[in-house]
Amino acid sequence: MTTPAVGQRRAGLSVRLRLTLSYAGFLVLAGAALFAALLLVLRYVPDENLMVQDGGGFAPSRSDLLDVAVPLSVAAVGFLALVGLVGGWILAGRMLRPLDRISEAAALAADGSLAHRIVLEGPDDELRRLADTFDMMLARLERSFEEQRRFTANASHELRTPNTVVKALLEVAQADPAGRDVDRLLSRLHETNERSIVMVESLLQLARLDHESLRTEPVDLADVVREAVRAWPELGAAPELVVTLDDAPVHGNRVLLGQLAGNLLGNAVRHNLAAGGQAWVGTRLDDRRRPTLVVENTGAPLDPAVVATLAEPFVRADARTRRPDRAGGSGLGLSIVASIARAHHAELTLRARRDGGLVATVTFPPT
Repeated sequence: MTTPAVGQRRAGLSVRLRLTLSYAGFLVLAGAALFAALLLVLRYVPDENLMVQDGGGFAPSRSDLLDVAVPLSVAAVGFLALVGLVGGWILAGRMLRPLDRISEAAALAADGSLAHRIVLEGPDDELRRLADTFDMMLARLERSFEEQRRFTANASHELRTPNTVVKALLEVAQADPAGRDVDRLLSRLHETNERSIVMVESLLQLARLDHESLRTEPVDLADVVREAVRAWPELGAAPELVVTLDDAPVHGNRVLLGQLAGNLLGNAVRHNLAAGGQAWVGTRLDDRRRPTLVVENTGAPLDPAVVATLAEPFVRADARTRRPDRAGGSGLGLSIVASIARAHHAELTLRARRDGGLVATVTFPPT
């Protein structure tokens, strides 16, 4: 069954008119019920004129009362219908005014403007909560689209760079066939191609992390980090590493958590001092019993403003010291860490060390 388009839907009454008719109908029904009860009471009045002995007058009969009550009841019901229509129209307009503001904001968002906010005043009722939720959604969408635009621009730049390098190498080789160094050319082409492969694979992995659901199980962060630390001697001239592992049980995906720890350790190696560097890794439960992973490394002093953007794709701090014996990364390591943390409802915090270097803390929800 297909859903009809907006232009194909059957025209109907507006919500304001339906509410108005509902208010008026309720008043009419309530008034009619009241007067019907009054007329029902009149059936107990005798249908004959009764003489009043003391005053010399007479009491009205049932017919006399009905002759007066019925027209008055009909007029009163009509008056209630008019009051219900006018008052209901006004009240419905006041009640639906916030929905008009929400509709205007939704229309602006549909046209691509996400900077508009409703900021509805008034008490904390259903409409206020709806408007606040809509504002939060607009803020998240605006932030998400901004990150997407920045990611696309950075990805285009990063992917264009190796292609430009390959083109330049080939043009130089074609311009000087006699003086070309084939071995050096192949080495440069191989290096550039490897960089492109790493970058594309990282992009694909980053996209999967943002859209795939996780298969989770009880995992101890200490065991995950212990496995990642085993690869430390294979990282070449790695700096000195201090390991402090306490039990930190989490509910997550062991493979992704292993990659998270591996990326943080690899980051601590690539962006450390060229000589005399150190790194620290530890797991523990914080004061709120939350499992926590901390990776800290020495390095060049970092600007806190730059540190706040390091988890964004392709962002590298110019002041960070890249070890000359390590191959350049794709600029996506910390972005992948942030995505893995986000998939586990964890929080990644980056902080510059006072003496230079970086402190990366991943805090998981308590189990």
